[in-house]
Amino acid sequence: MAEIVLEGVDKIYGGDVKAVDDLNLRINDGEFMVLVGPSGCGKSTALRMIAGLEEISAGTLVIGDEIVNDRPPKDRDIAMVFQNYALYPHMTVEQNLAFGLKLRKVSKAEIARRVGEAADMLGLEPYLKRKPGALSGGQRQRVAMGRAIVREPQAFLMDEPLSNLDAKLRVQMRASLNQLHERLGVTTVYVTHDQIEAMTLGDRVAVLRDGRLQQVDTPKRLFDSPVNLFVAGFIGSPAMNFVDAQISRDGDGAILKFAEHELPVPASVLKERPHLNEYVGRSVILGIRPSDFSDAELDGNGDPRIEVTADVTEELGTEINVIFGIDAPPVRHEDAAALAKDAAGDDEESAEAALPLGDNRSQFTARVSPRSGVRPGSTISLAVDVSQLHFFDQESGLAIGHPDNV
Repeated sequence: MAEIVLEGVDKIYGGDVKAVDDLNLRINDGEFMVLVGPSGCGKSTALRMIAGLEEISAGTLVIGDEIVNDRPPKDRDIAMVFQNYALYPHMTVEQNLAFGLKLRKVSKAEIARRVGEAADMLGLEPYLKRKPGALSGGQRQRVAMGRAIVREPQAFLMDEPLSNLDAKLRVQMRASLNQLHERLGVTTVYVTHDQIEAMTLGDRVAVLRDGRLQQVDTPKRLFDSPVNLFVAGFIGSPAMNFVDAQISRDGDGAILKFAEHELPVPASVLKERPHLNEYVGRSVILGIRPSDFSDAELDGNGDPRIEVTADVTEELGTEINVIFGIDAPPVRHEDAAALAKDAAGDDEESAEAALPLGDNRSQFTARVSPRSGVRPGSTISLAVDVSQLHFFDQESGLAIGHPDNV
């Protein structure tokens, strides 16, 4: 096992295109680190630089106690699992697992031991004599992981290894990966564009955008305390709701006004977030997670309420997503635009349409109990947990009062 440290790492293509920009990241020995972000954010490029498959334009990469900037991939003692499995179709599972060890002149007895242990660990014993064409996608992915495991490397590098699997199988494989990491304890760097995958797998998660590291922290802290508007909107499903709001003083507390709604901000919240006092009398970007709404008729808990009309309801069994419009324009900030573009793909018109519900209206989502009687077209009273509200500076997009921004 080994610590991996990237210090001021850049990757520049074509002289002026920075795919990775001044990346500083310390991956602890035995840690499961996930790199996540939208397409083109630099996460796969960063992984390929660690692997030695891409040259580093600037900065320093340390694996273990050694600088490896100029060391070829075969000398870095890492094992990589690719998205496309990269199995040899003419070889059996057993031969695929053993192939890399044979190239390294490992003894037959040692090869048999390692292959046997990996097959047992991954439940591959019944398939050892089969070829990849006779396996399911999940089985082939396990073989690809087994081929990395038998190497017994200092670190595993995984580039979207579950993206070719169907949704149910991805859930099963995530559980298997968690168990595998618990058992092996090997430093792992895992790249994904799926933030749910990132949150369920990572000891810590590094969020990238346009080649720059936005925030690295535990999944819970990323969710509870995002450093900026982009991280807040990227982490969490359904995504955080954003709206421009005005803060005005109300006794020891404050009042938030947005669209046709008002929410009180108790003095206790202002006391916990003293930097918010600097914004009284000004506008901020307000963020509300869907999970911080509830159907007030069922479990309002005395929280303040807003009355809305449900445009769409998504009944998921364990919860209902209520999609509704508010009479406020979508937030105009580059971070919000980047989130909309990521949600809509590269189509700029789709990105523009991703946030508004209609003329000058924004789309919000609330997650409520499956016991709620809400239906499309009906009015629902939503309780809002104001202790969990998020506030962002309108110009910078930075979270107000976040320790990294103070």
